[in-house]
Amino acid sequence: MSSRSDPAGSGEPARLESSPGGLPLGKLRVDRRPEGTSKSYSCFGYPLSIFFIVINEFCERFSYYGMKALLILYFTRFFKWDDNLSTAIYHTFVALCYLTPILGALIADSWLGKFSTIVSLSIVYTIGQAVTAVSSIHDLSDFDHDGTPNNLPLHVALCMIGLGLIALGTGGIKPCVSAFGGDQFEEGQEKQRNRFFSIFYLAINAGSLLSTIITPILRVQECGIHSKQACYPLAFGVPAALMAVALIVFIAGSSMYTKYQPQGNIMGEVAKCIGFAIKNRFRHRSKEFPKREHWLDWAQEKYDERLISQIKMVTKVMFLYIPLPMFWALFDQQGSRWTLQATTMNGKIGLLDIQPDQMQTVNAILIVVMVPIVDAVVPLKKMTVGMFLASMSFVVAAFVQLEIDKTLPVFPEGNQVQIKVLNIGSNNMTIHFPGETVHVGQISATNEFRTFDLDKLTSINISSPGSPVTPVTPDFQQGHRHTLLVWGPNDYRVIKDGLNKKPEKGQNGIRFVNAFGESLNVTVDGILYEDITSYNASKYQFFSYGTKNITLSSLEIPGDCSNSFKSFDFGFGSAYTYVITKSGRCPKLDAFEDIPPNTVNMALQIPQYFLMTCGEVVFSVTGLEFSYSQAPSNMKSVLQAGWLLTVAVGNIIVLIVAGAGQIKEQWAEYVLFASLLLVVCIIFAIMARLYTYINPAEIEAQFDQDEKKKKPETVYAEIDSASQTLQTKM
Repeated sequence: MSSRSDPAGSGEPARLESSPGGLPLGKLRVDRRPEGTSKSYSCFGYPLSIFFIVINEFCERFSYYGMKALLILYFTRFFKWDDNLSTAIYHTFVALCYLTPILGALIADSWLGKFSTIVSLSIVYTIGQAVTAVSSIHDLSDFDHDGTPNNLPLHVALCMIGLGLIALGTGGIKPCVSAFGGDQFEEGQEKQRNRFFSIFYLAINAGSLLSTIITPILRVQECGIHSKQACYPLAFGVPAALMAVALIVFIAGSSMYTKYQPQGNIMGEVAKCIGFAIKNRFRHRSKEFPKREHWLDWAQEKYDERLISQIKMVTKVMFLYIPLPMFWALFDQQGSRWTLQATTMNGKIGLLDIQPDQMQTVNAILIVVMVPIVDAVVPLKKMTVGMFLASMSFVVAAFVQLEIDKTLPVFPEGNQVQIKVLNIGSNNMTIHFPGETVHVGQISATNEFRTFDLDKLTSINISSPGSPVTPVTPDFQQGHRHTLLVWGPNDYRVIKDGLNKKPEKGQNGIRFVNAFGESLNVTVDGILYEDITSYNASKYQFFSYGTKNITLSSLEIPGDCSNSFKSFDFGFGSAYTYVITKSGRCPKLDAFEDIPPNTVNMALQIPQYFLMTCGEVVFSVTGLEFSYSQAPSNMKSVLQAGWLLTVAVGNIIVLIVAGAGQIKEQWAEYVLFASLLLVVCIIFAIMARLYTYINPAEIEAQFDQDEKKKKPETVYAEIDSASQTLQTKM
C-alpha cells in the first residue's frame, strides 16, 4: 500500500506494482532471453542490482511528490490563477501521468526494453523537473525588480512544457521500474522477490512522506536576486536534483542488471482481437447470420479459442471498472481542493506550524498506521465500503468548509463598495449614510465594513456635537473596500484599502495611519514603510504569523520617548491597521482589525483525511486482489492498464467540474462529489452482486488438457495422411 493513489507501477501507489502474483503492465514473457550478460553480484542473498533500483525509486518518488505538493499553490500564488483554473490544470497533469504508462509499456515491450526505456524517459523526466524549476524564478523576467514577473506568459509556458515532460517521464517509467526489479531474481528466489516488493513499497512511502514535509518548508523560505519572494526555485529545484540523482544511481548499476529483450505486448494482441471481433460482427450484422453466444466469439475466424476466452475474462472485469473513476475523482482532490481549503485555516497545531501543502502528509502517515487496523476490522471484500468512506470524507470536508465560511469576510462584488469609518481624532463623530447613522468615538472604528450599492450611495455627511454637517465628496471605486478617515468636523480622507480578499499564504497585512505628526517612517521586522504623511495611511505589507518588532522614526519623537514597540501575536490570514497617535508627547499605537485571522484549525481536516485513507486502503487493496484473482496470468498487464485508466478518467472528471466553475460555494461542490460517489457506490454494489466469480487457473488448465488430448489425434491424423500419400505414389 502506498501513500498515494497509484495503483500500479512505480507511479502513485505501490498497489499493483508490488504484487508478485501478477505481471506488471505490458509485461508479456514468451522467452526470457537476456539482452546481454552481466556479472552476478549478491548481498545477503539478494542481487546487488536491486539496491540501485530501490534507491532510484526513493529519489524518483521524492522528486514527483515533492513537486506535486507545491503545484496547486504555485498556480494560485505565483501565476495568480483562480482556484478553478488551478484545480483544472492540476488534475489535467495528474490525468496525463496516468495515461502515459500505456505508452511506456508499449515502448518497453515492443522496442527498447525496460532498461533503455527507464533511462531514456528518466532523462526526459529530469529535464521536465529542471524546466519547471526554472519557470518559478521570478527574476527571469522581473525587469523592473519589483518582485513581480513582467512576462508571466513566459513562466506559464515553461511550466507547462516542464509538466508535460514530467508526465511523460513519470508515467512512462511507471510500468517498468518494479517489473525490472522483479527481473533481477532467478528461479528459487521467490522469497527474496516478495521481500524486494515490500522494500520497494517502503521506498515509495518514504520518498513521498519526506518530500511532502520538506518541499513546503523550502517554499516558505525567501530568495531572489533583486527582491525576496517565496522560494519556489529552491522548492522545485530540490526535486529536480533528486531526479537527477535517481537517474545517475540507476545508470551506475547498469553492469549488474539482468536485462531481457522486448517480447511484444499482450495489450496489442488484445486490442487487435477485440477490433477484429467488432469488425467481423459488423460485417455479419444481417439476420441471415446466426447469433453467437458472446460478441467476442466473432473473432474465432482469426484468433484461437484460448485467447478469446482470456479476453472474455478481462472484459468482464473491465465492465466493473466503469464506475471506479468517481472514487479517484474524490481521492486526488487531496492535492488540490483540500490544500486550497487548508490555506483558509489556522496552521498552528500545538507546537507545530503546518503549511497548507504539508497537510497531504497526513495521508502518508495514516496509511502506514491504518493498513493493519483496517485489514483486521473492515471486510476487505467490499470495495463499496471504500467508496462509501471516501464519500463520507467529502461530507466532512463540506462541514469543515461551512465552518470556514462563517469566519470569512464578505467582500464587495460588482457595483458594490464597502466602507469602514476610522476616527483618528479627539472628537466623537457621527457619520450619516443613506438610511443609517453611525456614531464613532475617539480613536475608534466601526466594527465592520458596511456594504452599499454605489449607485444608491447618494450622500455621506460628517458631524460632531456643536459643529455643522460636512458632506463627504464621493471618491469610491466599485468592487473595493474603503476606509473613511475622520479627525475633525470638517476633516476626512477616503482611503482605498487595496485588499479584496484574504491575504495569501496565511500571511497578515499590516498598515499604519499617521495621526502623530507631519511625517514618519515605520520599520516592521526590517520592512520599511517610508514617508507616511500626516493623517494618511500607508499601503499594506505582509508578514508571517507571530509577534513583530515595530520601530518608529521621526524628528518629532522626543529623545526621552520610546520609539520601539512589540506587536501582538499575529495568527494566519488577517489584516490590521495601526493608528499612531500621541500619549502626552510620546507615540502610541492602537490596532484595529480589518480582516479577522483564520480561526478554524487545520486539525479539523484530519477526520476527512482519516476517512479517505481508510477508503483508499479498502478500495485499492480489494480492487487489486479482485482484479488479479479474476484475470488470466498473461492478461494482468491489461487489467493494470485499465485500472490506471480509471485514475486518469477520475482526474478528468474533476477538471471538467472545476473548469465549468458553476458552483460558487465550495461546500456545495464537496456535497456534489460526495453525492455522485454515493450514487456510483450503489450502482457498483448492484453490479458486484450480479457478478459471477470464476477461476481463471481452472479454465486455463482445461485448455491445457484439451490441447494435450488433441496432440495424439493430430499425430495419428498426420501419419494416416502420410500413409495414404505414400500408397497413392506407389
